[in-house]
Amino acid sequence: MSWLKNEFEAVVDKCQVTIITEAAEAGKFRDEIAMPRYAQRDDRLASMTDEAVDRYYTCILCQSFAPAHCCVVTPERLGLCGAVSWLDAKATNELDPNGPCQPILKKGLIDERTGRYEEVNRMIAEATHGAVENVTLYSILEDPMTSCGCFECICGIEAVSNGVIVVNREYKGMTPAGMTFGELASCTGGGVQTPGFMGHGRHFIASKKFLAAEGGIERIVWMPKELKDDVAERLNKTAKELYGIENFTDLVADETVTCDAEELYSWLTEKGHPVLNLEPLM
Repeated sequence: MSWLKNEFEAVVDKCQVTIITEAAEAGKFRDEIAMPRYAQRDDRLASMTDEAVDRYYTCILCQSFAPAHCCVVTPERLGLCGAVSWLDAKATNELDPNGPCQPILKKGLIDERTGRYEEVNRMIAEATHGAVENVTLYSILEDPMTSCGCFECICGIEAVSNGVIVVNREYKGMTPAGMTFGELASCTGGGVQTPGFMGHGRHFIASKKFLAAEGGIERIVWMPKELKDDVAERLNKTAKELYGIENFTDLVADETVTCDAEELYSWLTEKGHPVLNLEPLM
């Protein structure tokens, strides 16, 4: 409690901690109080776009174990840990102007397609002490954002289908890319830029900015079933708004269908997945 008062002395003068040990009561608190408040935050974010704000924010909370990493948090792209939205970063900066979240004014647009800005590059270079000099906000191939190690998900190219897989941390099995989550993380985390692979939060999957430079969510061909079910409602809504596709997740395979690349391609062909009509990724 003393830490909370020290960190947020501008808004907190006292606090109380209640520990709930009864499972039923904890579940009731989660369902009736906690989740509705998260939903309110998510609904507010859902109405915001990157174009509607004049600044983004850096987040360097993970630099203690990934010194070369810095998130760029925008209204349509939360931090890759899933815990820092644009609203969170804004509040963090207001509470601690010298803290981990610093504003990035949207200046010096270089390429709208990939989301490349001079000011983003300058702030990233400053935050990573020159380890990373160029970052795009909407591309997985051209200077993708770095990843630390606490990302909720990883997306990566699946070459046979010309699409991408998205795998969450909780999934322990094999993927059509021939790697497990842990193996994907080993070449994606640590603050390195690995074109074709990128860590991100769950909510980013349904964003209209997800892989926008490479064709967007139409590139998604495979996800673990648990993840697909979790994001289905939001992802289907985005697919309908952007492309007029009904029930897009019915076209996305999971481990109950196959974890083999060749079998995946055959299944996508049978389903008529839109990725088959997109330009080659490479």
